Amino acid sequence: MSNGPRIDVVIPALNEEASLPFVLADLPRPPVRRVVVADNGSRDGTVRAAHEGGAVVVPAERRGYGSACLAALDWLRRNDPPDVVVFVDADYSDHPEELPRLVAPLLGGEADLVIGSRLLGDREPGALLPQARAGNLVACLLIRLLYGHRYTDLGPFRAARWEALERLEMADPDFGWTAEMQVKALRRGLRVVEVPVSYRRRVGVSKITGTVSGTLRAGYKILWTVLRHSLGRSQEGRGDERG
Repeated sequence: MSNGPRIDVVIPALNEEASLPFVLADLPRPPVRRVVVADNGSRDGTVRAAHEGGAVVVPAERRGYGSACLAALDWLRRNDPPDVVVFVDADYSDHPEELPRLVAPLLGGEADLVIGSRLLGDREPGALLPQARAGNLVACLLIRLLYGHRYTDLGPFRAARWEALERLEMADPDFGWTAEMQVKALRRGLRVVEVPVSYRRRVGVSKITGTVSGTLRAGYKILWTVLRHSLGRSQEGRGDERG
């Protein structure tokens, strides 16, 4: 990857017409080669904004954060896969211009997966809602107890080597996407690092932490994802012992 790495960006989006243009404008090109916006059934001008911002639009008919990411990865798989994939949200809460900081450990051969930690970086007051902070704390604590690895965040701004990402065989269609990626990375022995990233108040209202029901559903799915993969690991271990 030292000779001009191919870096593509995936942006899952649902009704983010107001914020998406800012995200696309702030992505540094180069080093970004392509931007894929996975539209999750938007009813506003999200698709138009994506096209105007120079992005490829991929429809994701099934609703869900993970479903949108999976649709984008499937498109990349069929169209000259990149060396590195960067995931960033469409709500402009992340700072896309910090992408070089995120991919540096990958390009330097130090990591396979990089998580942008909002807890380690600078946060605008009120950007990370209390329910999101609490959910992160519980999920990261559970991962540490079950897997022995200390994460500080399950933030959406992240990057991975394409080959490593393919090894994870990602499958979760909704709120468990980020947790699935992080626990599977540990189970498969990938090199994972966190880097500090900045975080600000999003444009508009969050579809997850902006409502009580969304917060509860997301929290339940994230914790169940962490537990489920831990149980799978235990069952594999017992199978090895019997063999």
